[in-house]
Amino acid sequence: MRPARRRRAAERAAAAALLLVVATACGSRLPESDFEHGSRTPAPRGGAPIPVGIVTSATSPVGGDTFTGPGQGAKAYFDRLNARGGIDGRRVEVHECDDGGSGVGDNTCVHRLIDEDKVVALVATTALDYAGAPRVSHARVPDIGGQPIGAAYDTWPHLYGIYGSSAPRNGTPGWGGKLYGGTEVYRYFKRVKGARTAAVVSYNQAASAAYARLVQRGLRAEGYKVVTEQVDFALPNFRAAAADLKEQGADLVFDAIDGHGNAQLCRAMDEVGAKVVAKVTNVQNWTSTVPEDYKDSPRCRNALWANGSSRDYDDTRNAAVREFRDATKALKTHSQWQLEGWAAAMWFTDAARSCARSGITRACVDAFVDRSRDYTADGLLLPVSFEPLPKPPKTRRTCLSVARWQDGRGWVAQGDMNSTCFEVPQLPYEP
Repeated sequence: MRPARRRRAAERAAAAALLLVVATACGSRLPESDFEHGSRTPAPRGGAPIPVGIVTSATSPVGGDTFTGPGQGAKAYFDRLNARGGIDGRRVEVHECDDGGSGVGDNTCVHRLIDEDKVVALVATTALDYAGAPRVSHARVPDIGGQPIGAAYDTWPHLYGIYGSSAPRNGTPGWGGKLYGGTEVYRYFKRVKGARTAAVVSYNQAASAAYARLVQRGLRAEGYKVVTEQVDFALPNFRAAAADLKEQGADLVFDAIDGHGNAQLCRAMDEVGAKVVAKVTNVQNWTSTVPEDYKDSPRCRNALWANGSSRDYDDTRNAAVREFRDATKALKTHSQWQLEGWAAAMWFTDAARSCARSGITRACVDAFVDRSRDYTADGLLLPVSFEPLPKPPKTRRTCLSVARWQDGRGWVAQGDMNSTCFEVPQLPYEP
């Protein structure tokens, strides 16, 4: 099996498009001359704390809870680690920074964490506009387990997204400005659920429509009949879209709309009696808030399916998941992004432990993560690697984690993610 770079590289486009539907975030980058910094700043020796940084767009225009999950998971991991003695007797000291969802704010956070707080690494970065990425790379600060909302983790060296990358990462996104995504999600529902007709719902807004076209292309490559439904962004008529997808016999529903729109769409589907095999969502919406978010649509709610590259946070049969849930039981809600933030913190810890004898420096931690081949965070992630390929692959064997929502049970894992795998084409797109 080839290393899984990411369940579907196009999720970057998904996250960015859906967020841009409901918000516009802009900023400017600082001059590269402001970014000069040594690459081997060590953490203090002896029993001094090991400083790490977490950048989160906690107060971004798209809502206060949108980006907080990975940071919550990472902090929970470090809290438990410190309670058990830290790393070689040294406590991990977490420095948080909210960039406000803007490029200017992100650059400010990066400058503070790297140059003032002297962090050894960034962990579980979740930024709407990661404008500071070039500065992080230039300073050779490892950024470990970040969420690839944009193209930064397929562009810059020393940045290690939670799903891995096989791109050259030489300062240009992907290969010559193009990223590639597989069709494994569509293959899964075709093979496992027998789906043949898929509806794609989008807004009449540029980012939403662009992502919808990407989904449609992948579906057609897998032989689906594709039903397109576009609603007005300002005054969406979801009932009409739901009625049409019912009339055309859609087995699946994919979307390029925001969370609020999804809830309205599901309500409309219940109202018109549209029954589907699956209403498919992504890892960002894989949360415990489903009963509240979809309270008015019980039929559609119980047709929700999520897919990603990490083990279902509700699958407490797994020992690593049980540890995560035990450490986060005080949180009001749970999500897949929290589990992935936990995995990112574990990844940093494994790297730091490997460096304990020689000195926990940026360079040593970076070298450990860069050498990662099939890293799994104790089985919480599909195997993650950073082995650049000179040319993009035409096909790839890719695995995925799949879960469906069931009232009274939560998210129920569908098979084992390490064996739910398909050899699928890789389709190009521009970030």
